[in-house]
Amino acid sequence: MTHPLVGIIMGSTSDWETMRHAAEALDALHVPYETRVVSAHRTPHRLYDYAEQAGVRGLKVIVAGAGGAAHLPGMVAAMTHLPVLGVPVESKALSGMDSLLSIVQMPGGIPVGTLAIGSAGAKNAGLLAAAILATSDAVLAERLKAWRQAQTDSVAIDPA
Repeated sequence: MTHPLVGIIMGSTSDWETMRHAAEALDALHVPYETRVVSAHRTPHRLYDYAEQAGVRGLKVIVAGAGGAAHLPGMVAAMTHLPVLGVPVESKALSGMDSLLSIVQMPGGIPVGTLAIGSAGAKNAGLLAAAILATSDAVLAERLKAWRQAQTDSVAIDPA
């Protein structure tokens, strides 16, 4: 297997139900990735090590999903030069609005590209990670164009 180019991280194993959609999008485009549970609150040393070593290990983009207070994407972004895409995981308390606001409201100077709440956001994060990589990979760019064309072609003209 080719070394991973995208890191998909999440705050807990329960977030995989959402974050698997990012992995599926990357699988469809044949983009190598890794997955890890990295909690900003419960495993801060793991978070630090992951963020510090991501670029050295060859990752180019990090997709970080988190629910509730959702500090993971912002903390990772603060510790790496790599682009970080944040996925708000739907929470029980506020249906993911807490997660969305925690991720999208990063202070100026620490950018996190924030996607939609839940599985749609995770899928789009995978696609956006691939699009970022495709800016310097012509073969991937062609796969992404073909994927988008297939999506377009799958839309029926007639509703019946």
